[in-house]
Amino acid sequence: MTYKTVLTAAFLATASPLAAEVVGNVDVDWLGNDIVVEAVPDPKVQGVTCHLSYFERGLIDRLQKGNWFEDPSNSSISCRQTGPIVVGDIDRSDEGENVFRERRSIIFKTLQVKRIFDAQNNTLIYISHARDVQDGSAKMSMSTVPLYKSKD
Repeated sequence: MTYKTVLTAAFLATASPLAAEVVGNVDVDWLGNDIVVEAVPDPKVQGVTCHLSYFERGLIDRLQKGNWFEDPSNSSISCRQTGPIVVGDIDRSDEGENVFRERRSIIFKTLQVKRIFDAQNNTLIYISHARDVQDGSAKMSMSTVPLYKSKD
């Protein structure tokens, strides 16, 4: 395996399945730290949009505290029906599947949104969490979207 192949594989493994759109940016202090709010439409479930918020450190905070290349694991998610729901070919296993992934450090840490289908309750569950090679975080947020059957 060549060096270029390894780099390409690493890039594809960390690439986002879907791009998010920044819809809000809240200043939280004078150091340039922000809460960023992004809209993430589910690529396989038409009519569902998740809004994901996370903390982004500013330059002054990075200079003062070190750890230049990493943002905190904290995130929050809220998913809602934003149109007629059409469920595509989704993973129905208990592991679910990634809907969105974004880097939170220069190398390994990512913020992920995973979708899990609860067949018994006919509900989609979305979980935002950080994923790291070694130091996994228990910080997470969850949102659900019930799939009501239409009466024809």
